[in-house]
Amino acid sequence: MRDRWRPIGVLAGVLFAVNVVARLVTRFAFDEDPVAADRVSLAMFLLIGVILAAVTFTWAQRSAVAQWGGDLAAAVGAAMLATVLVGPLLVGNNPFAGGAGTFFAQLGLYLLATGAGILIGYLIATAIGVDHRSQQLKRYAEGKTAKPRRPVRR
Repeated sequence: MRDRWRPIGVLAGVLFAVNVVARLVTRFAFDEDPVAADRVSLAMFLLIGVILAAVTFTWAQRSAVAQWGGDLAAAVGAAMLATVLVGPLLVGNNPFAGGAGTFFAQLGLYLLATGAGILIGYLIATAIGVDHRSQQLKRYAEGKTAKPRRPVRR
């Protein structure tokens, strides 16, 4: 059971660590410049999307979507909750200081970035033909053509 939850926890930790680094950079380097802070946030969301695209690409090769989809959703959900609720506390802010609009905007942006990364990773794996389903269909087609033709009795 530990082997199943370890990749989920590691992925959630990495996604949260990216957010913490972006928050610390924003806090100490660009505390007074909102444009630079927005650029750091954009870079954070792009990095999260790239990480999830790479993870999705590798997990899509190993097993079916039904197996890794829930694991990926659990990791993203845990990282999102940690990012939105715990992340602001690490830099001395209140998670709800900006109001409900800011809170839900953070959730929406996080879900958009993670969803785009997952979709891009899976679409690339499918387009190249290295995903689990494509490999199954390839093995099936090779098996069907390798069998000799059965004679018909009359």
